[in-house]
Amino acid sequence: MREILRVGSRKVWLYIIAAVIGLVTGYVVLSSSDSPGLQSEEGILDLTQAQLSTNPQKLTGKWAFYWQELLSPEDMRVRSAREGNQDHWINIPSSWLGYPLEGQRLSGTGYATFGLVVHLSEEDRDEMLALRLPSIFNAYKLWVNGELLAEVGEVGQDKHSMTPQLETKLVYFQPESDTLELVMQVSNFQHHRGGITKNIELGGSDVLTTKTNLNLARDMFITASLLVIGLYNLLLFMLRRKDKAPLYFGLFTVLLGIRSLFNGELIFTQWLPHFPWELQFKIEYLILCLSGYIITMYFDCIFPNYVSRWFRLGTRIVTGAFCILVVVTPAIIYTKFLLMIGVMVVLHMVYLMIGLVQAAVRRMEGALIFLLVSVVTLVTVVNDFLYFNGWSLVGNTSPLGLLIFTIAQLILLSSRSTRTASNEERITRELQYVNDKLIEMNMNLEQTVQERTQALSIVHDDLQTSYDRLLHSEQGRKKLLAYITHDLRMPLSSMLGYVEAIQDRVKPERNEQYLKYIRENTIRINRMIEELSFLSHLETGQVSYRMEPVQMIPFLHGFFEQYELVVRDAGLDFILDIGDTEDRRSNVLVVEMDAKRVEQALFNLVSNAMKFTASGGLVRIALIVDEVNHAPHAVISIQDSGMGIPPDQLEQIFERNYRYDRPGMGIEGSGLGLAICREIVQAHGGMVRAESDGKMGATFYVTFPCVVIEGKG
Repeated sequence: MREILRVGSRKVWLYIIAAVIGLVTGYVVLSSSDSPGLQSEEGILDLTQAQLSTNPQKLTGKWAFYWQELLSPEDMRVRSAREGNQDHWINIPSSWLGYPLEGQRLSGTGYATFGLVVHLSEEDRDEMLALRLPSIFNAYKLWVNGELLAEVGEVGQDKHSMTPQLETKLVYFQPESDTLELVMQVSNFQHHRGGITKNIELGGSDVLTTKTNLNLARDMFITASLLVIGLYNLLLFMLRRKDKAPLYFGLFTVLLGIRSLFNGELIFTQWLPHFPWELQFKIEYLILCLSGYIITMYFDCIFPNYVSRWFRLGTRIVTGAFCILVVVTPAIIYTKFLLMIGVMVVLHMVYLMIGLVQAAVRRMEGALIFLLVSVVTLVTVVNDFLYFNGWSLVGNTSPLGLLIFTIAQLILLSSRSTRTASNEERITRELQYVNDKLIEMNMNLEQTVQERTQALSIVHDDLQTSYDRLLHSEQGRKKLLAYITHDLRMPLSSMLGYVEAIQDRVKPERNEQYLKYIRENTIRINRMIEELSFLSHLETGQVSYRMEPVQMIPFLHGFFEQYELVVRDAGLDFILDIGDTEDRRSNVLVVEMDAKRVEQALFNLVSNAMKFTASGGLVRIALIVDEVNHAPHAVISIQDSGMGIPPDQLEQIFERNYRYDRPGMGIEGSGLGLAICREIVQAHGGMVRAESDGKMGATFYVTFPCVVIEGKG
């Protein structure tokens, strides 16, 4: 794909010319296949040589035309018998707008009756036939051989007595003879173009039913595709608001999907037949007005600096003016501006294609594909404008062209996203490689430091006093570093300073002490990284829990037995107090939890108690049952006889990296243990808190909701 995009200006023009030739050829083929075959003359259409059951025919040609008259089939027979042949004929499909009658040109509003006589073959008179009726402005009635087969809206002689409606229909009938008499009353007072502006098809019921279903399936597929693609891109923008290209592309595609509901087989009116006619037209025209501006903003996001400032300002003004016109005026007014709106949209696309040609010549990635699909879309949109104004035989091509354009843009946006992700992966791999190299260098430096430290073992005993003073000084420095162990840059910087001091032989007598600090900082950083990583996973919900019902009394017994020797080896008494809960054997206290995670949280609390309790002190674990919001909860308390916690700091001790060290205790830690404990407990739906008078001892309470308490009572 990149080889295709990296082309010179000559190849760009060759691709454009090839695309235009292909589109013109396709248009000629479609026009020839869609061109009318048999034509009616003076209201009579001879289909005796046609096989309608397999080859449907469009009822094109001259129909009888009765202006400002609403005639029933009976009225037409009486009038024909009294006055003879009708002398006014009108070509169908076309609008009566501009039709010359008695020296004047008709306006688009009014009402009329159309008539056509169709002669059938002997084979077709015994077949079930159907008429495929398009949307007709704006209300009509259709009789076939005197039988009323279709009525859309309410036909009337003025604006107040008629009800407009747009709907496609497929009606079936069985001809009783070889002649069909079609009578159609049409009235229009809302649109600037009235009349039968689209082809009516007559053919076998099976063939036309299949054709209608295929057209409906095509329209639904195009609509669904546009809506899904649009909503997907809007979701991408919600997740990453920095890039506005998916926003404009998503809006453009969703609006086109909504507009396609009002074209073709008119899916929307089939779902909601009573949807207001005026609102339907306003939605369609507003989407048409906005499409040019939205696609311009999308283009500006994809290829910055190619849309000039004056064009961006001008398109806002013109688009806003047309939108206001559509909103505040009735359809009879703003539908007169359809050609101007179409010119505005086409000018947008032409301007963008000029910029795309420049971008493609400059070999910008994606410009050539963007340009080619824009040519396709432009041709289909222009054709639809020509068709709706009665100047083209091929209609409703813009949804397909816009779908092709949308899919191409989706591929372009996906390519950009993929390229961005690939670059991120490449940068990640490079950073990992650099990190591995740094680790390898650290290992080599550590080995070098060890070798040089061994050589310093012969230093004179007279330096011992200075060495002790240095050790005392460095211990104070180490305590300062312990307060900021969450910041990796500080210990790493100190390690680098030690290594450089050894390499430069600033004070060779201190090399052994420097090596000791490097090793301790490395161990502390590793431990801190593990705790930080685990806490981060807890906070972001990336830790999985294997929840299962656990009986609390056996669980606490097992926990106590596992860590009893550890606590006692630290010179502390360790007590488990279950109280009368254990005596009542029938009561089984059950909590839904991950036993290993809860054990980790409790050990953090026990370890914290050990850390702040002097030798000879006490650590006590107790279990009680408490009612919280009328529900039983298991409350585990861990009490120590240590130095206590100031009451004003009880809420802060569970915060990440918070540490409280009383002067003279010499206690070190990362400040993460209590934060990890709180995250684990809260993940189980519980809570943890602390109590202390700040003078002697502290008590931590961990509360879990109970699943059930069996045999209570």
